[in-house]
Amino acid sequence: MSRWWLAVFLSGSAFAQTGGQTARIDTGDTAFMLVAAALVMLMAPGLAIFYGGLVRASSVLNTMMMSFAAMGIAAVAWIAVGYSLAFGPGGNALIGGLSQAGLAGTLSGVTGTLPTPLFVIFQLLFAVITLAVVSGSVVERMRFPAFVLFGTIWVLVVYAPLAHWVWSTDGWLFKLGLLDFAGGTVVEVASGVSGLVAALVLGPRFGFPRYVSIPHNVPLVLLGTGLLWFGWLGFNAGSALAANGIAAISLLNTNAAAAAALLVWMLWETVRTGKPTAVGAATGAVVGLVAITPGCGFVTPGAALLIGAVASTVSYFLVANKHRLFPDDALDVFACHGVAGIVGTLLTGILATPLVNPLGNGLIAGNPHQVIVQMIGILGAAALAAGGTFLSLKIVGLVMPLRMTEKEEIGGVDLSSHQEEGYETESPLGAPVFIAGD
Repeated sequence: MSRWWLAVFLSGSAFAQTGGQTARIDTGDTAFMLVAAALVMLMAPGLAIFYGGLVRASSVLNTMMMSFAAMGIAAVAWIAVGYSLAFGPGGNALIGGLSQAGLAGTLSGVTGTLPTPLFVIFQLLFAVITLAVVSGSVVERMRFPAFVLFGTIWVLVVYAPLAHWVWSTDGWLFKLGLLDFAGGTVVEVASGVSGLVAALVLGPRFGFPRYVSIPHNVPLVLLGTGLLWFGWLGFNAGSALAANGIAAISLLNTNAAAAAALLVWMLWETVRTGKPTAVGAATGAVVGLVAITPGCGFVTPGAALLIGAVASTVSYFLVANKHRLFPDDALDVFACHGVAGIVGTLLTGILATPLVNPLGNGLIAGNPHQVIVQMIGILGAAALAAGGTFLSLKIVGLVMPLRMTEKEEIGGVDLSSHQEEGYETESPLGAPVFIAGD
C-alpha cells in the first residue's frame, strides 16, 4: 500500500480519492452515505426547477425535461459501461478497463468501508447532475432527441474518462496530486466548458441578443436554489465517503461559501444598480456552492468564506458583461459553473491546509507546487471537455439535426418538442432589450 493511498484512506478525503478496498463494511458510514446519495439525487429535480424558472414560459417544460432526462441518460450509460470506464480495474492512466461493464463483479464488493453498489450509485448521481448542468447552455433551441443522444455519448466520452483521471488511483491527475474533493474539475469545469462549446456549435437562439429570455417565474428560481443548496450538502459532505470529521467540515464549508457568495452578489448588484434581486441572490448562492466543491474538505471555514466571495465577484462581472464576452450560453453555465469551478480549484491549491486534511498541503502551507498541479488539472479537464463535447455533437449531427427550426423555436419550444405546455405563455420571443450600438 503506497503512502499516498494510505494518507487518503485514513483522512477520509475525496470520494474517489479513497480508491482501494477493505474487508469490512461500516454500518455508520453506510447509513451516512445512503442519506448523502439521496440528497445528491434531489439536485437534478432542484436544478430542473431552478433552470425552469429562469427561462420563458413557453420553454419551461422542455428546460425541466432536459434535467429530468439526464437522470435516465446518465444512469443507464453509467451502469452499462460508464462506471467501468471510470473505476474499472485493468485500465491505464487515461481510462478504466471494461471488466466491470454492466457492473459485473461489483454487487458483493466492498469499497473502502462501503458496499460497492452504494459507491456506484453515489458516483452515478454525480454524472446525472453534471449532464443536467450542461443542458443549461443549450435550452430553448436544441432538439430534445438530439440532447438525449448527445448526453449518452457525453457521459462516456467526457465524464467517465475525466472521473478516471481525477478520482481513480490509476488516473494521471490523481497520481499528479490534484486536490479535487467533490468535483471542481470533473463536475464544474467539465460542465462549464462543455456548455460553452455546445453553445458555440448550436449557435444563438433566434433574435439573440436583441431578444432575451427573461425569467418567467422567480419563485421557482428560489425554490430550485434551496433544493440545490440542500442537496449540495450531501454532494460535498458525502464525498468523504465516511461519517467522519472531514465530512462535517465539508458540510460547514459548503454552507459558508454559499452564504458568502449570496451576500457578495447582492452587494455588487446594490452597488451597480441600486437594488439586489432575487435571481441574483439565487445565482450567487449557486456560484458559492460551485466554487467550494473542490476544496470543501481541504480548507478552513474562513477560507471557504473567501472562496465564495471571490468566485461570486468574478462570476458576477462575467454575467454582467456576458453579451460582449460569450456566445449564447443561455443560463450562464460557463460563467457560473465553469469559471467558479476554476476559481475554486485554484484557490484550493492556495488555501488547502493540513489542519483540515492531511492532504491539504497548498501554497499557504508551504507547497507552491500545488498551485501548478491545480492549473494542470484545470487545463486537462477543459481540454477533454471541449474536445469531447465537440466530437459528441458532431456525431449526433450526423444522425439527426441538432437544433430546432426557426418556426419551432418561435412557435414555442414546449409545444414543438412535447406537444404540451406548462401554462399560458407570453410572446415566445420574450422581451426586447436595448443593446448599445443598436
